[in-house]
Amino acid sequence: MSTVETELRIGLVGYAFMGAAHSQAWRTVNRVYDLPARARMAMICGRDSSKVADAATRLGWEGHTTDWRDLVARDDIDVIDVCTPGDSHAEIAVAALAAGKHVLCEKPLANSVQEARAMAAAAATAQAAGVRSMCGFNYRRVPAVTMMRDLVASGRLGTVRHVRAAYLQDWIVDPQYPLVWRLQKDRAGSGALGDIGAHIIDLTQYVTGQRITGVSAITETFVKERPLPVESTGLTAASGGDGTAVGVRTGPVTVDDAAVFVARLDGGALATYEASRFATGRKNALRVEINGSLGSLVFDLERLNELEFYDATEPTAEQGFTRILVTEADHPYLSAWWPPGHIIGYEHSFTHQMRDFLEAVATGVDPVPSFADALQVQLVLDAVVRSAALGSSWAEVEAVLAPVAA
Repeated sequence: MSTVETELRIGLVGYAFMGAAHSQAWRTVNRVYDLPARARMAMICGRDSSKVADAATRLGWEGHTTDWRDLVARDDIDVIDVCTPGDSHAEIAVAALAAGKHVLCEKPLANSVQEARAMAAAAATAQAAGVRSMCGFNYRRVPAVTMMRDLVASGRLGTVRHVRAAYLQDWIVDPQYPLVWRLQKDRAGSGALGDIGAHIIDLTQYVTGQRITGVSAITETFVKERPLPVESTGLTAASGGDGTAVGVRTGPVTVDDAAVFVARLDGGALATYEASRFATGRKNALRVEINGSLGSLVFDLERLNELEFYDATEPTAEQGFTRILVTEADHPYLSAWWPPGHIIGYEHSFTHQMRDFLEAVATGVDPVPSFADALQVQLVLDAVVRSAALGSSWAEVEAVLAPVAA
């Protein structure tokens, strides 16, 4: 056992879905892993004073505040963890880095390429002073995904030729679902594309070690008007005989409901991507398949403790997709958890993320994915939007140059 030498005092901005997921990970990480730094859950921030006070008690934070600027300015905070909607990522992260705080920011990095560039530049400046930053693409930390990457990197698939990725949900299929912030471009930046499409873009590039160079895309918004949330209208929702809302104001949906695109990767592979929040019956279905000259790999989030591996180098009579149960102590991240065969879940990916972040900060190493890596994902998202706007015309993905210090 190593001796914990560093305490990192965490300030979390945001207490909803991602805030709760990150809180669970901060509570857990030092109870599972022996690390050179210990996370102290110092402060949580949110705009609603009563809700953030409740969240502090419920999620395990020592204190709470309603002003992220005060949080960033505090001398007793070392890390700012950004779990807010995308429209505030850049402002919070840039200010935190300038104040000398290490930053973990949820994906996608920003709502625009311009904002993402500013964040990458601020990270480059802070890096020179020993201040670290990372973007939270948690699916990289699923053990089966990390193992998938390791198998590809070791050459077990040979030359990668095809990538197929889909992330499907159905939570807004009902046209009466209200116009929440994720359906508004000024808050979310984009819809299914940025929310879940960003995950499969990052995941496939991480697994293959190749980057997307160009895309041809289509996007669609199936339900273009939705009821405004009751709290934002002051009205009480009533229902007509056919199930439609009456007496309720509506507003325009300004993001995509679904995005589909084909892509080329810089290693020569062809790829297809689908991101939809209208795949009826699919709750959180993420699937990636990689086909190479020597074999294939398949990952399915609904079976996140498993990989399917086809090894074409085996004798023909013995070939077939093999199920690998990724629960052994020598599999990525799993040595600190349960005995072999005892599966883990979605929340563990965030614990693993915090483990890597704490270890990197404590040892003076830059964690990954960096803000520059996340900027590259933002550039792919931008290319998809440009292609779709031009009727599926081919759009090149701009190369990421070394970030210019702010």
